[in-house]
Amino acid sequence: MVALLLFAAVCCAAPVGNAISAYVALKTGAQGDGGIAEGGSAADIPPRMLTAYKKAVQQVGKHAPKCRGMRWPILAGIAKVESNHAVGRNIAGNGDIRPKIYGVLLNGSGAGGNTSVFPDTDGGKWDGTAQAERAVGPFQFLPSTWDSVGEDANGDKQADPHNADDAALGAALYLCGNGRDLAKRSQLKASIFQYNRSNAYVSNVLGWIDQYTAAAKDPDLKDVSSKVRTVLEAALSQRGVPYSWGGGNASGKSYGICCSPGGKSGAAIKGFDCSGLTLYAYAKAGIRLPRVAAAQAGVGQRIPARLGTNALKPGDLVFYATAPGRDATIYHVGIYVGSGQMVNAPRPGTVVRLDAVNAMSGYAGGARLL
Repeated sequence: MVALLLFAAVCCAAPVGNAISAYVALKTGAQGDGGIAEGGSAADIPPRMLTAYKKAVQQVGKHAPKCRGMRWPILAGIAKVESNHAVGRNIAGNGDIRPKIYGVLLNGSGAGGNTSVFPDTDGGKWDGTAQAERAVGPFQFLPSTWDSVGEDANGDKQADPHNADDAALGAALYLCGNGRDLAKRSQLKASIFQYNRSNAYVSNVLGWIDQYTAAAKDPDLKDVSSKVRTVLEAALSQRGVPYSWGGGNASGKSYGICCSPGGKSGAAIKGFDCSGLTLYAYAKAGIRLPRVAAAQAGVGQRIPARLGTNALKPGDLVFYATAPGRDATIYHVGIYVGSGQMVNAPRPGTVVRLDAVNAMSGYAGGARLL
């Protein structure tokens, strides 16, 4: 019986060459737990790291006046792939990261899948060893690259790749190159490719940049009640958290279960599925919801699908069914934020994000609880 309910309604190696980092020796797109970012703009970025990214954007023009289009999601996309935003490290108020982040020793041993030899250039000053080079810091600079782009961003008179502010500014300068316009997709792709000469790397970083760009666009919540604001801010603060089949509860994200109809397990993923996210957000306003989407449709004032999406108001639940008109077939739920958008945990392999209400099929109306 439990399994039936869950299925019915729980939502839902090449060398680095002369590239900047030793990413090839790392796993792509590692997931992990992070703090809630300031303003809730990106849930997997520790606040101090997000501050560093934004500060670098403000400072880059001083050092590279011809650079155009630099924005914090670009730096966040690089740092997500290179170090997962230094999650798990202590990030001091001045930006120093401890313990320091080191990549594999690039001595041709094959460790981490890298067989190229990078002779030592810094005597171990930055990478802690004179045997060969190691990529360092949250942006995984090779010491030789850092020597050419490192700048003091936090005012301590030292350019340190193990400092969040310095490293973010160094990455911004490297990506800017000789006056790139990063607002142009082709030039953005070229800058990322220069950072690491791998098409897979470029695609991965661009994916994260796009997610953080969407997350940075906050809906206008000025004309909503305090309870609606509480629900929406709670849901929006989780953008970037991974989808986990069966994950999420009134306390927040949690490990999920196995398995979705497509065979995806959430057991090793700490995050939310669609109804877990709504349960969490409404709990912040003191409202207890049932665990599964179809049951949530029975709470509050039902908004029939025949009235169309224009009948929705911010804070409403939005439902989707395999057979609209039959609530027992509801398979998905989101939270409407206005302007045709909803906070959504779409499906396995994605993250909590803003989506258009018509992004899911089978619109089945909504429910007004506030």
